[in-house]
Amino acid sequence: MRAHQIMTHQVITIGPDTPIAEAAATMLKNHVSGLPVVDAAGKLIGIVSEGDFLRRTEIGTQRTRSRFLQFLLGPGKTATEFVQQQGRKVSEVMTIDPCTVTESTPLPEVVQLMEKRRVKRLPVMRGDQIVGIVTRANLLQAVAGLARDIPDPTADDDHIRERIIAAIEKADWRPFGLGVTVRDGVVHLHGVIVDEASRQAAVVAAENVQGVKEVHDHLCWVDTMSGMYVNSPEDEKLSKAS
Repeated sequence: MRAHQIMTHQVITIGPDTPIAEAAATMLKNHVSGLPVVDAAGKLIGIVSEGDFLRRTEIGTQRTRSRFLQFLLGPGKTATEFVQQQGRKVSEVMTIDPCTVTESTPLPEVVQLMEKRRVKRLPVMRGDQIVGIVTRANLLQAVAGLARDIPDPTADDDHIRERIIAAIEKADWRPFGLGVTVRDGVVHLHGVIVDEASRQAAVVAAENVQGVKEVHDHLCWVDTMSGMYVNSPEDEKLSKAS
């Protein structure tokens, strides 16, 4: 998938001379945590977000530092913080030259940029013009909307089993002696693991195969040093109940 397939098309923007209070009110009214800032020609020049309002003198959350620390930081740093905390216009607190993507940017690249730049939203550009915005909420909506929406006509038990084995066998955490049985979409996993994280990974891999209704974990954990083994939590529960 690409950015244009999940982005919000109707983007609420704001001008650089907009008062801080008005920007905050706009964000609250529209239930958004950030606003692209555009000039009179509609060109993106910055972005203002809720994070820009955390350290403000109006609410007494401005930074307080000792004179010695201020000396170490230098006048440039303290002057920048003063503007951030007491600026009256959006242009004085916004992030300039924000990271952006295009309509054709693949979603893996979108997520990578969000993680690398530690941002929650990326404006989507067509040349100099903003045509949309991708937020973490858009990614969440995509996950919710696409999960198992399209039935697979080949999702019979044999195909399910083959796909589960293929998905798990190629991983470096794969269980030893993997055994997979499927009946009416209900999956049973057998084998040996040496790390508990492998158990969850195997179950998730099976759950992600189209047509799977339920996954039962029979993976046995073995300590490679002592040879001690422990049945799966599911099997332990069944043995105690019997």
